Amino acid sequence: MAGLTVARIALGCGNFGGVGSAPEFFGRGLTEDQAFELMDAAWASGIVYFDTADAYGGGRSEQAIGGWIRSRGVRPRLTTKTFNAMQAGADHGLEPDRIARQLRSSLDRLGVDQVDLYLAHDYDPDVPLSETLGAFGAAQADGLIGAYGVSNFDAEQLAAALAAGAPQAIQNSYSLLARQDERAVLPLCAERGVAYLAFGPLAGGWLTGKYRRGVPYPAGSRMTQRPEPYAELASEATFAKLDGLLQFARERGVAMAAVALAWLLGDERIAQIVIGPGRPEHLQPVADAIEHRLTADERARLGEVFG
Repeated sequence: MAGLTVARIALGCGNFGGVGSAPEFFGRGLTEDQAFELMDAAWASGIVYFDTADAYGGGRSEQAIGGWIRSRGVRPRLTTKTFNAMQAGADHGLEPDRIARQLRSSLDRLGVDQVDLYLAHDYDPDVPLSETLGAFGAAQADGLIGAYGVSNFDAEQLAAALAAGAPQAIQNSYSLLARQDERAVLPLCAERGVAYLAFGPLAGGWLTGKYRRGVPYPAGSRMTQRPEPYAELASEATFAKLDGLLQFARERGVAMAAVALAWLLGDERIAQIVIGPGRPEHLQPVADAIEHRLTADERARLGEVFG
């Protein structure tokens, strides 16, 4: 991947002290002790890249990572992001002064002088991209960030960002159940040398098999807390695809999640996969995916099942 090098697997920390950037869930999610346990397990497994955002848990995610770094005496590579409000009713967006303020706050919470990658967490129609990316470029020149990019941008927005600045990465939702970026975003990334980072690789738990026909969603699952991003998956068509994934996983003797992750690992266009485990044992499918790689034919077969 031209320009930017990132670890293939990153620990997503959006559930530390909340459920992503939703203010109504700030203070929920994993406790600090649980987050520390998860980071310990990830680090021991070889995952040395952590992904967070200023608004995850209203700042609690970055605080937990910073506390863990200080207590363990190690330094993971880091991505953080800005756009969303830090609390209900607070400001949001990508205005340059806000970016400067939020970046300083993120560095303070993380306890570091620089983050490896800083992302616009969403597209802001109210601020010209030249101003946003100019602020990112200034932070890069000052040594506060190693590189910058965007997240949750479509192809048109990414093209506009590339015309206005030099984003080196885009982080979007991508999985067997979310393949919308195949049509335009991924080809644009390949053409322009933009690293593509995939979040939601298990589609909010759908690709783990935890959601079943006619059975209530498990307590504490994404579909009982913040289902909106995945609500459209609740259909017979999805369950039919999951039946195919389950059959494929049984043939290989691994979990459904391991197959879904292996499908992503087999795609050279994907620079990084951001996983979001809730417990240390949820890291096992990552190890299984790395050990049990898919052949090109197997990837094609899965692609047909989920096409």
